[in-house]
Amino acid sequence: MIDPTRGLFKVPTKEERIAARAGAPLNPFKLLGMMNTMQTLMFFSGYIAWTMDAWDFFSVSLNVSRLATAFDKEPTQITTSITLTLLFRSLGALIFGAISDRYGRKWPLVGNLLIIAVLSLGTGFCNSFGAFLAVRSLFGIGMGGIWGLSAATALENAPAAARGLLSGILQQGYAFGYLLAASVNLSPWMERTQNWRILFYLGAGLSLFAALVRAALPESDVFKRAKLEREQNPEEYNDGESKTKRFLIEFKNMLKTHWFISIYGILLMTGFNFLSHSSQDLYPTMIQNVKLAFLPKAAASFKASQATIVGNCGAIAGGLIAGYISQYLGRRLTIVVFVFVCGCLIPAWILPNTFSGLAAGAFWIQFCVQGAWGVIPIYLQEISPAAFRALWAGLAYQLGNMVSSASAQIETRGGDNIRIRNPKCPIGANGVITCPAATPPLSPTLPDYATVSGILLGVVCAYLLIVVTFMGNENRGSHFEQGPVATARGAGKVHQEDLVGGPGVGIVGVPAASERGGYSKGDDIEHVGDARQPGAHDDSSEKYSH
Repeated sequence: MIDPTRGLFKVPTKEERIAARAGAPLNPFKLLGMMNTMQTLMFFSGYIAWTMDAWDFFSVSLNVSRLATAFDKEPTQITTSITLTLLFRSLGALIFGAISDRYGRKWPLVGNLLIIAVLSLGTGFCNSFGAFLAVRSLFGIGMGGIWGLSAATALENAPAAARGLLSGILQQGYAFGYLLAASVNLSPWMERTQNWRILFYLGAGLSLFAALVRAALPESDVFKRAKLEREQNPEEYNDGESKTKRFLIEFKNMLKTHWFISIYGILLMTGFNFLSHSSQDLYPTMIQNVKLAFLPKAAASFKASQATIVGNCGAIAGGLIAGYISQYLGRRLTIVVFVFVCGCLIPAWILPNTFSGLAAGAFWIQFCVQGAWGVIPIYLQEISPAAFRALWAGLAYQLGNMVSSASAQIETRGGDNIRIRNPKCPIGANGVITCPAATPPLSPTLPDYATVSGILLGVVCAYLLIVVTFMGNENRGSHFEQGPVATARGAGKVHQEDLVGGPGVGIVGVPAASERGGYSKGDDIEHVGDARQPGAHDDSSEKYSH
């Protein structure tokens, strides 16, 4: 009988649990203790790159009011730069991901970090709104490459058993970057000077530091091993075909072989990016302009910033916990659980009218949202075509981000059509809302961003539950670091499930990779995967066991 959930809720045998856990102990400190010094440094280089990327990105959203004053523009015009940054990220993921899978992890990431450092510095020197938009568009290209390269660098050099926990730590580098930037932005120094350029100057210096950290470390073992094999077996590689040509051939093979999982990856990341945007983009505005509208504007704004910081603390906690338990519960099942609980918590997120209630709602909703996100780095690395992990994972992420970039506009338009009474405007004896005199004049109604955001978040949760449950697969425990590089003949046809349990080993109940048309170290991989149909998935319970 075919399982439409691909084994999502199957109870695994003891042997299957052992194979899928990849030797992971239950003690999280023992998991971290499995890493040697070099693996720890490689992970740190990926983590700090992603953290600094977040700092540079949020420097705009944290300074919207100051930027509007500096360029004499409306805040909505300033946020156009954020939209442009998001739209250009897909191009960056394509460019830098391809360069990384072709040439290696080290120097593409170093170059990428140097580019965003220069563009962050350049943002601080902009004196016109046109120049500001142009620089932020270019920044989007640079930013688009960071996530795929950071995830590949941080996780492929780490022990397979520790990758779930490390995935949660890595992804929440984004929330940590926001917290750092927000803390500086709320400092007395920034309040006193009101100089929006400071955040960009600091971001440029920190991105340069991240580039120097990565430059001081060696290339990933995956590419060092490939280089060594070429040097030891020159007769197998000197066939007159350039590595770039072979890369392009294998890229086409990858698209033909992995078209279904590629579509799934884009649909998955579209949902995930809507999940984060719908729960974050208008939340400060909802608190400041709707929920706490009865307070003075400055006080409401400060409370909104505090609630956002509390929410990001929940995000970090959720990411760590979800990433850790995904090593035992499974990647997909962990995502399903956290997304389901997120949907259940929506009323607690939008109904309170006190700061404590709103802050608690923000903490727990972000605990669930970013908990599900904490699984994404390792999940994408494990389901992506083995030889194209930086390109495939980064591009799926950023294409989903591009589709979801209209989230704020959707919520804003919805708020224009669903409105509630302004708490500063009482209802008179005749039943008419009457606003006291004020400068500027008060509106009798306000956009009901809470209801709109709640509806959108609920729809997104339902969408993700369907996509992950019925379209997703899982290769938990894949030793993707043992797969071929993208310039190896036949690399585009290699499947990640052939690397679960280790090359040539196979998980319990599943033949070794070499016995089922898959990749095994030492195989002639030119014809790997020929026995499979493009897009076909084996629905056997063993391959999708939890």
